Amino acid sequence: MQKTKLVLFDIDGTLLHSGGAGEKALRLALRDRFGRDDDLSKIEIAGRTDSGIARQIFALHGIEPTPENLGAFYDGYLHHLELLLPDTPGRLLPGILQLLDELHARPDVALALLTGNLSRGAQLKLMHYGVSHFFEFGAFADDSHDRNLLGKFACARATEKHGVAFSCENIFVLGDTPHDIDCGRAFGAKTVAIATGNYSREQLAAHKPDFLFDDLSDVSHVIATLGL
Repeated sequence: MQKTKLVLFDIDGTLLHSGGAGEKALRLALRDRFGRDDDLSKIEIAGRTDSGIARQIFALHGIEPTPENLGAFYDGYLHHLELLLPDTPGRLLPGILQLLDELHARPDVALALLTGNLSRGAQLKLMHYGVSHFFEFGAFADDSHDRNLLGKFACARATEKHGVAFSCENIFVLGDTPHDIDCGRAFGAKTVAIATGNYSREQLAAHKPDFLFDDLSDVSHVIATLGL
């Protein structure tokens, strides 16, 4: 059976909580590579791309966002992330494993990532939490620091992988922040907001997603509501 539906997942706050491993890795990379200490309290992290976060940090500290500086920062971040994940208490979010199992078994559904993580960072997190095998491709911070541009990369890779040009009404973007909603809306996808991250149900509702859930624990209800 040909794939007809494309379901794109955010990672942090949607699939899992890493227990703060990602943010700590950012702080350590800044300290190790540039000798700056920062609690990142002035940096918007939730829903932003890693490459966009790096640019925010660099702007605050007067560091030029050259390819060399960005590369050094990313290398430091990924190094610390790999070390921190096993020692940081995190978890998959409610319903995620069952939802992924059921959708992965469907011959008409394609699963992929639409995330602000660097591709290697995404791989490290998903491998640590045992769900990397569900996702063969996606769009990442490596593609663009502007999250609203990532949809076109995900769609192009979905077409290349499955030989199908997915129609917008059959593409679903799942995320936990207003930025995920904006990202999905930017390329005409259905937007699915989940209040399992830093934003409340009321805050997400104000951005008018197509669907809104407190969490994904009632998998049958989620699948039926989305029409998957």
